[in-house]
Amino acid sequence: MIVAPVALMGLLAWILYGEGNGFDRFGPVYLGVFPLVIMFLVTSVATLRERTRGTLERLLTMPLAKPDFVFGYALAFGVFAILQAAIVSGFSFGLFGMQVAGSAWLVGVVAVADALLGTALGLFLSSFATTEFQAVQFMPIVLIPQLFLSGILVPRDQLPTLLHWISNVLPMSYAVDATQRVMVSAQVVAEFWWDIAIIGVWVVAALLLGAGTLRRRTP
Repeated sequence: MIVAPVALMGLLAWILYGEGNGFDRFGPVYLGVFPLVIMFLVTSVATLRERTRGTLERLLTMPLAKPDFVFGYALAFGVFAILQAAIVSGFSFGLFGMQVAGSAWLVGVVAVADALLGTALGLFLSSFATTEFQAVQFMPIVLIPQLFLSGILVPRDQLPTLLHWISNVLPMSYAVDATQRVMVSAQVVAEFWWDIAIIGVWVVAALLLGAGTLRRRTP
């Protein structure tokens, strides 16, 4: 959970070494993407195992509601998500030498928000999987389209109209927007916090949906 994103950021820095400011242009965006993907995979698979092994069924025989279970898991995984994002940010701005126009800690804030988003989406979507393979399959279905539409490949305002509208409701778009604002400006603009707030709304919504769709046991 911690070594993998650090290693990926190190590989990206190595690949872009000697390419001018290549790592400074691409690194901050992927600093948020890597923790999001990893926390999504870990959370979805771990929650699925709780159902398949009957742990969830035993827990819910106690005076424990589904929201208690989901938010409890979110809190536990959230601690790891924050730790992961902080460590990856430290390595990226320290050892790997990444630089941005704004404050490095703001990029870390986006990385933490992305990691929490991955945790929430993993908890929600794991309810629809019956095997670990199905849980992993949600990644190309849910996350990769968001990567394509988030503005990493093509600026969102240059996307076809329909795709631009779709990108406006996807949480990763706002994570990329927030990161890009820090990359180009030393001032903290209100739009940055608006992007973070939208990610926060998505996190809460995914957790509530996860509580509503959680099954006691996988058939």
